Amino acid sequence: MALTYYSTNNPSGKRTTFKDALLEGQPEDYGLFMMSREEVPQLPFGQVREMIGKPYSQIAFEVLNPFLRGVFGDSELREMLKDAYDDSVIPTKVQEVTGRTNIMWLTQGPTYSFKDYAARFFGRSLDRVLGERGLRRLVLVATSGDTGPAIGSALHNLDNVAYVVFYPKDSVSSGQRKQMTTLGGNVHAIAVKGDFDVSQAMSKILLNDKEYARQVFGDSERITSANSISLGRLLPQVVYPFYGFSRMGLDSEEAFVASIPSGNFGDMMGSVLARQMGLPISRIICGVNENTEFPDFLTTGKYVVRGSRESPSSAMDVGHPSNMERLFDFYGGSLFDERNAQGKVVRKGVTRKSPDLEGMRRDIFSFAINTQQHYDTMREVFEQYGIILDPHGAVGWRALELMNLGDFSIPALIYETADPGKFPAHVERAIGITPEIPLRMKQQEEMPERVYPIQSEPLGNKKDGFSLSPEQLQEAKEIIAALPIRR
Repeated sequence: MALTYYSTNNPSGKRTTFKDALLEGQPEDYGLFMMSREEVPQLPFGQVREMIGKPYSQIAFEVLNPFLRGVFGDSELREMLKDAYDDSVIPTKVQEVTGRTNIMWLTQGPTYSFKDYAARFFGRSLDRVLGERGLRRLVLVATSGDTGPAIGSALHNLDNVAYVVFYPKDSVSSGQRKQMTTLGGNVHAIAVKGDFDVSQAMSKILLNDKEYARQVFGDSERITSANSISLGRLLPQVVYPFYGFSRMGLDSEEAFVASIPSGNFGDMMGSVLARQMGLPISRIICGVNENTEFPDFLTTGKYVVRGSRESPSSAMDVGHPSNMERLFDFYGGSLFDERNAQGKVVRKGVTRKSPDLEGMRRDIFSFAINTQQHYDTMREVFEQYGIILDPHGAVGWRALELMNLGDFSIPALIYETADPGKFPAHVERAIGITPEIPLRMKQQEEMPERVYPIQSEPLGNKKDGFSLSPEQLQEAKEIIAALPIRR
């Protein structure tokens, strides 16, 4: 029997298939699609051990098939995953650094970010489902830097999909911006004043505005999402730690620590699910930057949302991670954003029911890495090991150091999530060397850009945090309605 999914805002309510959840993007009640902890498929350890040495695509099949059995046939899913994770297009490497500490480089896909992995699965599964049903979709995404380019690359020129990405115009790097604005075709980039949370709020409201979709496209279901809120983005992130385990050379059922730089918490939530499936992860380390809401919550038991703050690891500049709702749900709690009748968030991160905080604390450690620590870590790792980390990987490394107090005898896997060449200024400041810009990004430097700017100002300010203004939302609606999207 195929696994079905509920909304985190109503776990006892309507159940939805994977294909319907993929097309909807988000439940109508603004929750997130999720399965209960008890429903997470289990893998016997013997099957996990057999993954050792297998290609990424085969491991992805073993991990994802239990979630998708009855949705795609075995041969169909194998074909999709072999195409998505072709080693010549998206190679993955686990590098032993010192003692038993390893770095998993999820950085060599089409946009040089770990987001490529989930995006490629999402794009292929979405296009397949749309083709089966003779449908079209407009995919909306908010990005803090890496998601937007990865989804854009995965969806570029697909027949059944148009793509709109919102990005904070002053917070993404030039290279990240051009990865979105130079694609053209069915990819449309909209620059938004304010921070990532403003872009994310805009995406969520438009996603659930069925009347707007009906008026513009003649189809109330036309708009869907590929952000971390999409189930089609979450599930493929369960694969990462299984692949890492397959390359670490661990003995028997020896457990390891997964240290994960985290922004919207999709990669961290995927690893929580992997642990539940039976992968021997002893602890999950959730490294964050100046946005300290989660480690503060683990310390105090109170979830308090503040405005997002800028740091060198810009893709993690998220003040209110979407996947916190899934994490709360997994540990028996409930978190939601309070909205008015028009769907606008009036209070973020409201705790309806507290999760099992002690259980969460046993499983997950979270450390906040400040701006100076980013640079210090990048310099120290380069001087000691000759390895150039990007700012996000530096968060993963320093968070691990803070947990194990420099004990490198503990088996550990650090997720490196972006090529250092995407952040040349930060790397140069840290180690005095400018990293080489990846090839495709070099080519995009000279290509013409297509940007749709939203001129309206957000509410709030940089110090206290921004929020979406009605004028910004209206301007976004007007821009999308005028885009050359096939109706």
